[in-house]
Amino acid sequence: MKSSILILDATGPVGLGAVKATVEAGWPVVAVASDPQALEALRRRYPEARLQTVVGSVADEAAAAALITELRRFGQPFLGVIAALGVGDARGRLLDQSSELLRRSFDETVLPHLIAARHLLPWLAESGRNCGYVVIGGPGGRNPWAGYGHRSIAAAAIRMLSRVLHGEAQAYAVRLQLLEVESPLRTDANEKYACQQWPCADHIGRKALALLRHRNDASCNDAIVDYRHCSGHDTAEDDAASDSDDVEAPPPRSSLTQDRGLTFPSGQASSSASADPPQEMDSDASLLPARCLQDVHKLLEHFSPRRSSPRKKNQERTK
Repeated sequence: MKSSILILDATGPVGLGAVKATVEAGWPVVAVASDPQALEALRRRYPEARLQTVVGSVADEAAAAALITELRRFGQPFLGVIAALGVGDARGRLLDQSSELLRRSFDETVLPHLIAARHLLPWLAESGRNCGYVVIGGPGGRNPWAGYGHRSIAAAAIRMLSRVLHGEAQAYAVRLQLLEVESPLRTDANEKYACQQWPCADHIGRKALALLRHRNDASCNDAIVDYRHCSGHDTAEDDAASDSDDVEAPPPRSSLTQDRGLTFPSGQASSSASADPPQEMDSDASLLPARCLQDVHKLLEHFSPRRSSPRKKNQERTK
């Protein structure tokens, strides 16, 4: 029997993608969110799925402790956690706003990840088996995102927090990893202006699920996993093997190897053929909507010196 997967903030944009990917893969889901109505809508969306919901949060220590108490009542094994908590939406120049906004941004986006790990890692260890814990990151963690300074700093803090927790989680026999998504999410709301390279929530959910599925793979042990180089596919053979939940993946076949359903760049598993349409960023320019790039090109053309035609040059020479 397959173990359950716990999804935090399951009714948020990324959380919904994680729920969909997990349900479609046939895994039991325990969805956590603070909005009862949104959870009820989620249950109606998947009436035939093995989906259970919990009203709760990890906003503070008391809320996280109450969530653990509720989870223990399920009395069932868990494969791992997908933390789709997000990194906030504060925008504007840092220098134009008070320091309190940055403090609030940390309280609302960074600290919940720490609180969740403090309570959920020991709880996962109680199962007595190797478990996985995937934190889903957002843009700005590596390179600052113009106009979203607060969000960029919070994303960078979550990135470092994940690296620290990756090491400390080993004491609980849990593999904690950050799935780094360095581009905005493509949604129905921004579809008109979104770049095609921006990932959708479904793709992110599948790749987070793949990290949990392959949590015992020695070739996938990095604290930070780049979304662009991680292909989240699982085969029917994987599904059959994973019913036991503790099957070790085969050792790497070479310096560039392909794990069934999960691919990584050199040093991990290779990023070979994938059935997904391309969702990666080709360059940093992909972080900007197409309309912004057009404005930049027009601005550069305005300031660039215009080349004179050969005929005009000849006329100037004869003068």
